[in-house]
Amino acid sequence: MAELHPFRAVHYNQSLVKDLSAVICPPYDIITSQLQQELYQRSQYNFVRLEHGRELPQDTAIDNKDTRSASTLEQWLKEGILMVDEVPAIYVHDHYFTYQGRKYRRRGVVVCVRLEEWDAMVIRPHEGTLSEPKGNRLSLLWACQANTSPIWALFEDQRQQVSALLTSPEPSKPIISLTSASGESHFVWAITEPGVVNQICNSLAHQPLYIADGHHRYESALTYQRERRACSSSESASTAFNFVLMELVDFADPGLIILPPHRLVRGISKSRLDGLMAKLRSFFEIEELPLNVSDVWRQVDDSLTGETNQVRLVLLGLKAEHLFVLRLRDLVNASQMMPYFHCELYRRLDVSIVDHIILEKLLGLNSGREETILGYSYDKQDALNKVLDQEYQLAFLLKPIKPELVKAIADAGDRMPRKSTYFYPKLPAGLVFNRLM
Repeated sequence: MAELHPFRAVHYNQSLVKDLSAVICPPYDIITSQLQQELYQRSQYNFVRLEHGRELPQDTAIDNKDTRSASTLEQWLKEGILMVDEVPAIYVHDHYFTYQGRKYRRRGVVVCVRLEEWDAMVIRPHEGTLSEPKGNRLSLLWACQANTSPIWALFEDQRQQVSALLTSPEPSKPIISLTSASGESHFVWAITEPGVVNQICNSLAHQPLYIADGHHRYESALTYQRERRACSSSESASTAFNFVLMELVDFADPGLIILPPHRLVRGISKSRLDGLMAKLRSFFEIEELPLNVSDVWRQVDDSLTGETNQVRLVLLGLKAEHLFVLRLRDLVNASQMMPYFHCELYRRLDVSIVDHIILEKLLGLNSGREETILGYSYDKQDALNKVLDQEYQLAFLLKPIKPELVKAIADAGDRMPRKSTYFYPKLPAGLVFNRLM
């Protein structure tokens, strides 16, 4: 189903850029203004200048962050700061990191994948998107004609065919190796032997790919493809803009970690807040727990990871020094209050209950004002601190979504609410990337 190709990667020239940890950066969607500034100061060659450049007050249609990214890319290539591999390859990326005191390794395969429209079900999304980020990435695509950061997609390696090909034989020396100040390490190998490349691509060709992270980038690439076709007099199936850069990870990879984006809410009127508990009781069984109990977080974890077929949430902020465990009483009744076009599996998601029932129905939050009202945290203690510091009024803690649920939603042709998953840690930008020319 999916068509995969090797490519000539662009990456830093390590004879000129000695410290690669100083030049890679996160993908654009988690780079805050403060982090952007820090990355600019970290190195004059930090990849943020290509991935998510600074906006300036004097920006114009012909001189803006995207045109500056394009100019920087050309300058770095001219100066040899960036180099292009001579031989097409597929790239194996090992990402080592620590989470909650435990060490992990996640292995990905970096390739170019032929773009397919959603309805072909070759590439399958699992989350909704917004128009603004897609427009931003499209502008960068037109300016740089490059996929500056890979889309992260998942595949099923049921017979471990791909795993066997990646580990036997494994190249002896990586083309990229670095350890960042945070303790994360990255090793990248180039596989150029045509027989092995073909075996890996063929092993992945007869199944769909599931987007984990990068829905906006994929939809931008589709739009870019359509626009390039519209203004191209000659195009072949192998033309570069028909492909997009992806890093593919096995669903069963032990380093695949999905964190729950806990919902944070502010801007609620006092009258709505005062009436919330009574409304919640019409849908949920509610248990109150004091925050000063020594094992309160263990109880929270037990509540969230209990019976998988029961919707359970934890609410912070409605009463000082207390939290509330919410257990949905009637799933059938609740699901009938959601948009009719969603599948049954969607209606059973904890995040769907929070977004549609509590935030929309009970609190009456207008989705048009979502960005000014909602925030997200991927750590329950951080969520609590934001409520205690009165940065937000309420926090709804969710349990993480399992990889098999991501697959099931995508297979059903549906999409979870936006920001239902947070794949951790994010793939960095600046290891290898692909030029569409």
